[in-house]
Amino acid sequence: MNLVLMGLPGAGKGTQAERIVEQYGIPHISTGDMFRAAMKEETELGLKAKSFMDQGALVPDDVTIGIVHERLSKPDCEKGFLLDGFPRTVPQAEALEGILTELNKKIDFCINIDVDHELLMARLTGRRICKNCGATYHLVFNPPTTDGVCDRCGGELYQRADDNEATVQNRLEVNMQQTAPLLNFYEAKGYLRNINGQQDINVVFAEINELLGSLSE
Repeated sequence: MNLVLMGLPGAGKGTQAERIVEQYGIPHISTGDMFRAAMKEETELGLKAKSFMDQGALVPDDVTIGIVHERLSKPDCEKGFLLDGFPRTVPQAEALEGILTELNKKIDFCINIDVDHELLMARLTGRRICKNCGATYHLVFNPPTTDGVCDRCGGELYQRADDNEATVQNRLEVNMQQTAPLLNFYEAKGYLRNINGQQDINVVFAEINELLGSLSE
């Protein structure tokens, strides 16, 4: 099974990716992992990517696409893969189609874990961290016994700057603008499957499992 996994920050994509990989024994391929592996192996494209990343610049599409091609050509992808973080744009999605045609493969599903904006905001802004011992809490899902006080050491809890409402709102808006054209692209191709990510983690995975089970029927 050849899968693309999508979802906004806070949707629970990472948790579901781990479960899919464990259940089906396919490699989890994220952009960051691919870049690191290519740089470690010192492939020509890996070294090119490193030169951009060392300058703090975005890696150009042609280099990224080349690295994806190298990765998907490896033997561990013969029985499938889970792509996470790629493609990010419609031109990248079109390039991926070209790579897969060359490898005699195709995307089976683009799975989008769908969660409404308000819940994403609650999930992403609710984190609190102990200034003293670094213990992590969540105001909704894992609150401390006493508001603002660490259960473990009694230290003061604080909110990281990148968890504040304005920053999170901006992050979600940027991500939504990026992903909307991609979701439309995969919907037009008939690959898109939306999964309700507002349910319990186990229920979300059960729905994904049911979807993937249809591939072997």
